[in-house]
Amino acid sequence: MGAPSEAQISRRTGGWITFPFIIASLVGLTLAFGGLTSNLIVYLIKEFDVESIDAAQITNLVNGAGSLTPVLAAIVADSFLGCFSIIWISSIISLLGAILLTLTTTVDSLRPTTCEVGSTSCTPKPKVQYVVLYAAIALVTLGNASLRSTLSTMGANQFDKPKDQGIFFNWFFFFLSGSTIVASTAIVYVEDNVSWKAGYIICVAANVVGAAIFLLGTRFYNNSKPEGSPFTSLARVVVASIRKRKLPLPSTSEDFYHGLMLVEPSKTYRFLNRAAIKSEGDVKPDGSTAKSWRLCSVQEIEDFKTLIKILPLWSTSFFLGTTIGVQGSLSILQALSMDRHIGPNFQIPAGSMLVFVMLSTALFLALFDKFLFPTWKNLSGKSLTPLQRIGVGHVLNFLCMGVSAIVESKRLNVAKSNQGSIIVPMSALWLVPQLALVGIAEAFHLPGQVSLYYQEFPITLKNLATAMISVLIGIAFYLTTALIDVVRRTTTWLPGNINNGRLDKVYGVLVVGGVLNFGYYVICAWFYKYKNIKAVVDHSDSPSHE
Repeated sequence: MGAPSEAQISRRTGGWITFPFIIASLVGLTLAFGGLTSNLIVYLIKEFDVESIDAAQITNLVNGAGSLTPVLAAIVADSFLGCFSIIWISSIISLLGAILLTLTTTVDSLRPTTCEVGSTSCTPKPKVQYVVLYAAIALVTLGNASLRSTLSTMGANQFDKPKDQGIFFNWFFFFLSGSTIVASTAIVYVEDNVSWKAGYIICVAANVVGAAIFLLGTRFYNNSKPEGSPFTSLARVVVASIRKRKLPLPSTSEDFYHGLMLVEPSKTYRFLNRAAIKSEGDVKPDGSTAKSWRLCSVQEIEDFKTLIKILPLWSTSFFLGTTIGVQGSLSILQALSMDRHIGPNFQIPAGSMLVFVMLSTALFLALFDKFLFPTWKNLSGKSLTPLQRIGVGHVLNFLCMGVSAIVESKRLNVAKSNQGSIIVPMSALWLVPQLALVGIAEAFHLPGQVSLYYQEFPITLKNLATAMISVLIGIAFYLTTALIDVVRRTTTWLPGNINNGRLDKVYGVLVVGGVLNFGYYVICAWFYKYKNIKAVVDHSDSPSHE
């Protein structure tokens, strides 16, 4: 990461003068979101008596919405409102959610009364408490999730040179990761050891400061006008091909609308080519489209076909995200039932356990670039291609589930030897190897997927590279919720008290599923033909098949 020069900072509109405002707002808003959601499972269980598995399900839904919302926000920003409007509106929405969630810890009528375990005199909690709780969670999730993609896009739009944009993104993700770790450790520690009220008030303050700093920089921002979303172009291809489905396909390319680029329509997925058939009234005298939802250019159709061709590979990662979602939520439940002490006076908050995933991802990404990848290239003469990186991620993923099953089996044996004890006399640090393996797997497959999509997509769809990952993770968290629900309905493996369940069998099923999914991935990767051969040659010094 390079430091901006004085000449760069001296610009008064756009450029590096906007950097402090955007980064400070990112830090404040990320601290707020991380502090409110990292420990959410524990808050639901301890304060609202939500059953442990139900609390995990709620968190999975929050994470799913948190991944899908940025894509929807990006579409709205690109098509209608622009990034600036989305950011300040979203910051207000997240602040309202943070305030509501804080009220559940301070206002007596919204704060649930404590109920001793095993007591028969507990009164049911008023429904209004749950309405406020879930409304607060929804507002926090929607507000903060909408900020992620738009804040990074707006920051990059302040610079004209790709080099400056690259420097910005490096710092952006550095501060994003750092803020997330601080929220998941320091703020969570306050919530666990001081009070929920104190922790949530810190989150409200961070949200206020982040939003205020962003608005203070208004006069310095270079606000670009909405130019339309690439998703709109893709939707137009589908709509136009359906509306012209009864038209016969022309035998010559002259009957197709080419727009600014002369591209021959390919023979794959030929039914989509109908979207480019010119009919009366479709084209203006100047050559532009008169009815954009009835006529698309051949280039737009070919772009859509590129997306279709990569969908099978993309779909293989659903199971990757699902296993990560299952382990992420259930690891917190495991930690709650284990000895989390380090020394006599310090106890690791259960909500902070997932920090080990982030730390291992960051550590191994650095090791990959500095040591592993150069060593591999020296030994093999080739660099790892994106498909190979994703494949390694698949293997590490199901190996991680195997380690999780072994550790959980040991934990259950210790629990049986100490029946009646809520806390199993086994250190929560036993969970670190499986969480570290998740982080290493993510360091392989997530950058591999972004790299694959970015090199294969045409220039008009480059921005979809990260959006594909967000949609993938969002769907995976909802599949996680569905999977846990199916297991609860069909087995006795996930009771309210996991000490009486068989979570090790759940992990065992995920191992089998991971192996089968890897087989599916190998088939898809084997038959996939790179579109951008030059990029593959640059990656591996040879256009060999994966």
